[in-house]
Amino acid sequence: MRNDKLSIQSMDFAVSIINLVKCLKENKEHIISNQIGRSGTSIGANIREAQYAHGKADFIAKLQIALKEANETGYWLELLFKTNYINEKQYKELDAVCTGLRAMLIASINTAKENMK
Repeated sequence: MRNDKLSIQSMDFAVSIINLVKCLKENKEHIISNQIGRSGTSIGANIREAQYAHGKADFIAKLQIALKEANETGYWLELLFKTNYINEKQYKELDAVCTGLRAMLIASINTAKENMK
């Protein structure tokens, strides 16, 4: 188990997404739930992969994939809110965490790129 902030927050976010998917499927929503389930849990998986990257370029590439997955997850959250599958409180809470993950990923990517120079 990793103790760094990015790993912890991405794992906690994945747990929240899995719980959201369970609720969505109970309400017979399968299309978006499958999409957000994949993208929302992929963030942490790619962060975990980056920890054993083959080099700095591979590390950066894995974090960039995690960033893209976080951005996609933000899209699905907004769509779920706009289609009334989640309420405003749920949306704001999950979106705030997702936005925070994106900010940390961007900072990590930029730091890693600077360290390559």
